[in-house]
Amino acid sequence: MSEPDPRTVLARPDLADERLEGLVRADRFTHGEKMVCRASVGAVRKAPVQDAPLEDQLLYGEAFDVLETAEGWAWGQARRDGYVGFVRADDLAPAPSAPTHWVKALRTFGFSKADLKSAPVTALSMNSFVQAKGEANGFVDGGAAGFIPIGHVAPVGDFENDPAGVAERFVGAPYLWGGRDSLGLDCSGLIQQAFYACGRACPRDTDQQLAAFERPADPASLERGDLVFWSGHMAMMLDGARIVHANAHHMAVAVEDLNAAIARIRSAGASDPVAYRRP
Repeated sequence: MSEPDPRTVLARPDLADERLEGLVRADRFTHGEKMVCRASVGAVRKAPVQDAPLEDQLLYGEAFDVLETAEGWAWGQARRDGYVGFVRADDLAPAPSAPTHWVKALRTFGFSKADLKSAPVTALSMNSFVQAKGEANGFVDGGAAGFIPIGHVAPVGDFENDPAGVAERFVGAPYLWGGRDSLGLDCSGLIQQAFYACGRACPRDTDQQLAAFERPADPASLERGDLVFWSGHMAMMLDGARIVHANAHHMAVAVEDLNAAIARIRSAGASDPVAYRRP
């Protein structure tokens, strides 16, 4: 029997989610308290220290189930992608009712008033959530998120339909291990955000995405939106020849010819692609 994946199973030897009782061993089981991220982006870290590795991120408005809070850190699980880790407690707030809108712009501001000259109160990345309380002067009133330009948000359920087009909008964004917002993201974070913007569920890490997308694609006839997987890396096809990917070579999201990328990665001592998938 395989061990539970600590990335997505909310359990430690001393404490676990009550829904896992009978499935994992723990000294104590309890229920999580639903909170939401109230920072522009909240780091999900492997340990409750500021310099611990970045595992994932919470975007504004995303839910996080907190099982324990101690010394300024909340331990729990992100509802959207299931990732488990530690988040600064100050980055979280009690959850309001369900969000009504998502941020469709790559990045935008929430202002203190429905006035573009007013002070910004939040910086919001694509796929952040807000609860709209009305509209005024070309802005959506996002409550604590501020007044957001109406063209930068869309109602939940009104999504994009081209993941490759979404991914291409991130070109030039810096590479950041564990990142998934427009100021920095990694290869699987880019793909996740592209699918989220299209209303599709997507796990966080490369190996999880490889397992989730099971339908093979023929490498001899790749299409826009197909996925290319290396060991520990992935990219999305823009057409039959070009990929878009967040990568450590460019330290940014970049567009490359697939064959050139394969040759470059091979010359660095890594393997050729291990799988091709059609989501």
